[in-house]
Amino acid sequence: MAKIIVKGQKKKNSGLVYFLTIVFSIAFLWFGNQIASQNMRLFDQQGQMATLKARVIAINDTIVTSESVGDGSEIKLTDILFSAEITSGARKGEVVNALQNLNSYFIVTNKPVEVGDKTILYELYNEQYATDWVFGEYHRIDALVILAVLFALLILLFGRIKGLQTLISLVFTVLAVFFVFVPSILSGYNIYLWTMITCLFTTVMTLIIVSGVNMKTVSAIIGCMSGIILSAILVIIMDQLLNLTGVIDEDSVFLLMMNPEHPVDLKGIFFGAIVVGAMGAIMDVSMSISSALYEMKEKYSATTFRQLFSSGLTIGRDIMGTMANTLVLAYIGGSLSVVLLLFTYSSSMLDLLNREMVVIEILQALVGSMGILLTLPLTAAVSGLLYAEKKNHNRLRNKV
Repeated sequence: MAKIIVKGQKKKNSGLVYFLTIVFSIAFLWFGNQIASQNMRLFDQQGQMATLKARVIAINDTIVTSESVGDGSEIKLTDILFSAEITSGARKGEVVNALQNLNSYFIVTNKPVEVGDKTILYELYNEQYATDWVFGEYHRIDALVILAVLFALLILLFGRIKGLQTLISLVFTVLAVFFVFVPSILSGYNIYLWTMITCLFTTVMTLIIVSGVNMKTVSAIIGCMSGIILSAILVIIMDQLLNLTGVIDEDSVFLLMMNPEHPVDLKGIFFGAIVVGAMGAIMDVSMSISSALYEMKEKYSATTFRQLFSSGLTIGRDIMGTMANTLVLAYIGGSLSVVLLLFTYSSSMLDLLNREMVVIEILQALVGSMGILLTLPLTAAVSGLLYAEKKNHNRLRNKV
């Protein structure tokens, strides 16, 4: 009877913790967004072209012309006039005439529009055809939403309650990045500070929602934040040693031009990119070590710090190789096009390896991997201290 009461109390406390964590997360996102976006102006379309979602309902005409270029060759210009029904905003249901330009000068172009295509239209008057709208892009969000729903269903199918907790934490993580972290950068706030705030919130929120409030979670949070802090320090040190500027491509220049009076800190951006990018893998290994050592304490009577710490290092060595590969392969895959271009147009391997764009990619992989390596023994040590101490207290209580 006593065991049933204790289990019921634990379940009630666990539900309260989840509820409070969710409430705190919502409050953090709300107030964080209000603070972080104070100086940011985004999506207000002032001085920009109006953008609408529309569905093609008729192809009115296709005009094909040719123009000669300086070397004697010709390029083909295709203008497609079509009617589209606006499917969003205050003008929903209105039919407009629009234009799509296709130019054979570009090696890759969008496919010609067809009836039924969902498109994004920009308000841009064309005097030749007297059209007010021009084709901008195909509307692709619907397909991504379907894929995201399928992903969520698979998580719920295999994970059940844990899957639901995973989805909740994932939603809060994405919102923290795009509603707090990104606006703080665009508002000109200290990127280093907001990077650490985002990492702290994401780590604590995720581990509590997924695992609850217990010794495993406390150990994982301490180990994860320790690894993140050490990775952040390592990035700052390497920034000084490598004499980095943060200007790696034309996107960096555009960021500087957004606000010339108070330019974005480009070195702060790559600091945030490296630390936030490594956080997921660091959180993963810290929770894996913490959970594994907790199971050893509970089921295999590993009670001393030495036993737990030694087991943690053994488990960590098995995790180390695959997680390091995961980070390196993720960074290579994410920048494969850039890597191919640099290999093609660099004059030598010496030139290639000293380009700042390549240096930062290598730095990301190395710092992330070193963050994992540092997190493994730190989490093992914290787990050993917490679990062994708790066991000793239980022994004393049983003797009394």
